[in-house]
Amino acid sequence: MADRLRLMAVHAHPDDESSKGAATMAKYVALGRDVLVVSCTGGERGDVLNPGLKDDPHIARDLPRVRREEMQRAQEILGVQHTWLGFVDSGLPEGDPLPPLPEGCFALEPLEVTTEALVREIRRFRPHVLTTYDENGGYPHPDHIMCHRVSMAAFEAAGDPAAYPHAGEPWQPLKIYYHQTFTKDRIVAFHEALTALGEESPYAEWLENWGDRPARTITTRVHCADYFDQRDQALLAHATQVDPDGTWFRVPRDLQAQAWPTEDYEAALSYVPVEPIEDDLFAGIRDAAEGDALATRTDLAIAYDGRTEATV
Repeated sequence: MADRLRLMAVHAHPDDESSKGAATMAKYVALGRDVLVVSCTGGERGDVLNPGLKDDPHIARDLPRVRREEMQRAQEILGVQHTWLGFVDSGLPEGDPLPPLPEGCFALEPLEVTTEALVREIRRFRPHVLTTYDENGGYPHPDHIMCHRVSMAAFEAAGDPAAYPHAGEPWQPLKIYYHQTFTKDRIVAFHEALTALGEESPYAEWLENWGDRPARTITTRVHCADYFDQRDQALLAHATQVDPDGTWFRVPRDLQAQAWPTEDYEAALSYVPVEPIEDDLFAGIRDAAEGDALATRTDLAIAYDGRTEATV
């Protein structure tokens, strides 16, 4: 693998990889990069969100198997590698008060257990760059928040010879980014593009209820509109998890390409300088040889720290 730049995308459930950063991954695969998706859980406790499949007996009989089959199809569409980290979906608790999370689920696993599992994958695949969710999980699903915690802990531990010495040779990823898919600016751009054409926008209510959430710091915008079709096909492969007539597909792809042709990221930690605004997650790493040399050094210092405290 020494001649290829490598990206690892760490996600909570199968289908998350297709709704967050999928076009970026497809672009990098086309450019000859190695891309590995890590699914922390199997999505076993997910609901069937496609109205057309709610009464399907095959799905009702074995949803976990169906979700694995869907993930394989999405993987093939995107051209990425994939691995299951092996933890169990926590589900999304609802109610007031919220019920306790189920025993043995991902969100309740000891952090050192989940971190060790991801460190093993990092040291095996040797990525130069990681992507994950921000400190709030992107949204407050317990598995997304745990995915953030695990990703950050593993990013810091993977290069430490004293941490999990049985889990492979030390390897320090050089950068870790947060997905920032659902930013207000992006939603406004789609809303205004639709209304300018006299079309009904599905985002009006979103914007009305946006509240005073602070804007995130976007450091990196990857132009990947040429891969939006691949992204959408991968998402549709997760047929149980997406309504093909839903909001996600209401904005025509050509309009998306005009209004917002990028997928956006927020640098969290980096051992190489982060210059705003980047157009490449590998910015600052000339090639795989340089990246490999840096990732095996023991004297690296943080060059950029964009972390903030969780608010949920």
